Amino acid sequence: MSQTIELVTRAPDETRKTGAALADLLAPGDVVSLTGDLGAGKTAFVQGAARALGVDEPVISPTFVLVREYRGGATRVRHVDVYRLERVQEVLDLGFEDLVDDGGVAFIEWGDAIEALLPDDHLRVELRADRDDARTIRVTGRGHAWERRWERVEAALAPWRDR
Repeated sequence: MSQTIELVTRAPDETRKTGAALADLLAPGDVVSLTGDLGAGKTAFVQGAARALGVDEPVISPTFVLVREYRGGATRVRHVDVYRLERVQEVLDLGFEDLVDDGGVAFIEWGDAIEALLPDDHLRVELRADRDDARTIRVTGRGHAWERRWERVEAALAPWRDR
């Protein structure tokens, strides 16, 4: 079961704010898969969510290190980028199961490349670059955990809907 909401942001700071709005609904063990255009704002989204989860240090793309871990408040935040990995086995060699099963929140850039490894319950955030810094963001909740939270997701993201 899945539900989808489509949003539009007009600047990177608005993309960060959508991440922050969703962060209030994230719980330990949640996985957020980020997909879409290169440079469309995946890291900006994670920056907003991580800040809202209590991360004070700068959140930067894990493209070359593959995994960055942050501690914020009571929640561990993992930011994973699988863009440069060529085989599923490389993802497993990273200790992927531990990254998503340790009670923290995991944000996985290019998560569509490893869809089969993602838990049944996860949030998919697809970002598409439009003109003049505008972004179309499709948020899809997958599984029963997100079905139960979906009304709160829609309420949290209402400011960027139907723009």
